[in-house]
Amino acid sequence: MKNVCITLLLVALPLCSMAQPELPVEEWTGKTILLIGAHPDDDSYAMGTLGMLNANGNEVYIVILTTGNVGTQDPELGMMDLAQIRKQEEQAALATMGIPLDHYINLGYDDGMLEYENKKEVVAKLVRMIRKIKPDVLFSFDPGEGSVRWHKADHRASAYLSADAARAAMWPLLFQGQITVEGLEAHTIPEYMLYDSAEEDINTWVDISDWEERKIEALTKYVSQFSSGWYDYKGPELSPEEKEEVKKMLRAWIHQNRDGKPMEGFRYYTGLPDDIGR
Repeated sequence: MKNVCITLLLVALPLCSMAQPELPVEEWTGKTILLIGAHPDDDSYAMGTLGMLNANGNEVYIVILTTGNVGTQDPELGMMDLAQIRKQEEQAALATMGIPLDHYINLGYDDGMLEYENKKEVVAKLVRMIRKIKPDVLFSFDPGEGSVRWHKADHRASAYLSADAARAAMWPLLFQGQITVEGLEAHTIPEYMLYDSAEEDINTWVDISDWEERKIEALTKYVSQFSSGWYDYKGPELSPEEKEEVKKMLRAWIHQNRDGKPMEGFRYYTGLPDDIGR
């Protein structure tokens, strides 16, 4: 039995890799890309890469788990109002990057409470999305390499729910009704681009030099998050003076510069999803 286990392990090893992609991300085309995030604006971790991939002939889809209906320090905003504001902000940001609005899906869970939702229900919804969209590449919060990473609550939950859904989507007897009743098919995601990774875990850098300014412009649409609107929301438009201040802040915050170039860093993973959280 021991020899059988060793043989299976050796056979399985080539099935997964943390090496860089064979073809640079900047040259990808014809792929279906799915990003799963916790909040409207979580796409900011990969916004330059997503815009570039969309422009290069890839299909880009965004699935967000919560409405972001708690993320403010403005005491005058209610949850329903904030949810609507954040939906409009994300749609404006994605439109700036050229990503079709009908490729944006929000599953509607409450901000800050994702880890307390019914896990089976959330995973089932994500499995359905994966089986419908059939992504070649999943962008997701990094669930951790080597040891658990302590993301804030919704990010942590999103990381593991996404990994669990990727595992489940490939097995036809899991959530079987999606296959026998809805006509979907089991789907295995072959490549992963994990974001918000620990610095030492990043193995792939994407040059977004041609997309830097467009990404900055897109992120200025998140007025309720990245401006004085966080404390005192006055509407979707910033004054010209504050917009320039926000852009300056965003340049210092969002980019991981390497060799003088703006980059977005990821932990690239390819193969079966069983070890994605290790």
